[in-house]
Amino acid sequence: MPALASNKEAFFNYEILETIEAGLILSGAEVKTAKLGQVSLRGSYVSLRSHGGLSRLYLVGAHFTPYKFAGGHDGEPVKDRQLLLKKSELDYLIGKSKEKGLTLVPTKLYTKNGLVKLEFAVARGKKLYDKRAAIKKRDIDRDIRRTLKIKNV
Repeated sequence: MPALASNKEAFFNYEILETIEAGLILSGAEVKTAKLGQVSLRGSYVSLRSHGGLSRLYLVGAHFTPYKFAGGHDGEPVKDRQLLLKKSELDYLIGKSKEKGLTLVPTKLYTKNGLVKLEFAVARGKKLYDKRAAIKKRDIDRDIRRTLKIKNV
């Protein structure tokens, strides 16, 4: 299950509560682009939309670099792509997305059994002081690792 793209920014800006796996509706050129790893999830999000009583989830703002061997059928690099979920999962996520302060954020794009899958998370936004605490903890951990590495040599 090699990761094709990841959204490291999501882990810094959001507190991840749980993750969900979903399929994506992609064209052939988009699948080839994804398998080459030419996808960016930075700034993307998962949006809920209703069409005639049917609710669907879409990946919005993900950038798929046009496939250069597609012969002019590139498509749009940034467009909304529908997610494939079971009805029970969709109903659960509709409830979660309506809760105050919760959002759906894509975290990773990967392949599973030859299919391109998206892992996204139910997340809560971090406050500025939470981000500062995360930076401070990361710096302290790095200093400890350096100190231990020097003593072991």
